[in-house]
Amino acid sequence: MILITDSAQEHFAKLLSKQEDGTQIRVFVINPGTPTAECGVSYCPPDAVEATDTELKFDKLSAFVDELSAPYLQDAEIDFVTDNLGSQLTLKAPNAKMRKVSDDAPLIERVEYLLQAQINPQLASHGGKVSLMEITDEGYAILQFGGGCNGCSMVDVTLKEGIEKEMLAAFPELKGVRDLTEHQRGEHSFY
Repeated sequence: MILITDSAQEHFAKLLSKQEDGTQIRVFVINPGTPTAECGVSYCPPDAVEATDTELKFDKLSAFVDELSAPYLQDAEIDFVTDNLGSQLTLKAPNAKMRKVSDDAPLIERVEYLLQAQINPQLASHGGKVSLMEITDEGYAILQFGGGCNGCSMVDVTLKEGIEKEMLAAFPELKGVRDLTEHQRGEHSFY
């Protein structure tokens, strides 16, 4: 369910050594399955463990996950990275905003999942997003851009060299992607 790297375990172990005996960590998702989902990690003292929690045992600690958050933390990874600029704890949870769909789910669900879990997080760094409007009978995914992508001068490159390539690699049954957006350049546009 969740991978906690060795460096993150070391980091947590140091923090936990200064807490009440038996305190572990809790990993959770606030507003799971929604566009506003956010993940977090907190201390979990022994009296805060619920009967319905899942305990994930690691070499140096245990992580508790509540039953509502659990499906949204599938494939999550917590890492602690140190570089020239300092140290940083990262939590990546690709399924926090949308549950992972099975490989045999309808194409529209698999495409929507790819957009929400992989493509939109990249676009969000520029204040943008993309939505799936439909998949045509001819096999084209019709997309609509929003936020910083609307009116951006690089949207065609993003569509053809980024999104389309990734989607065609993941879904050979698609013939391509098309942009439905009526782009209007403005203050919101990234470029």
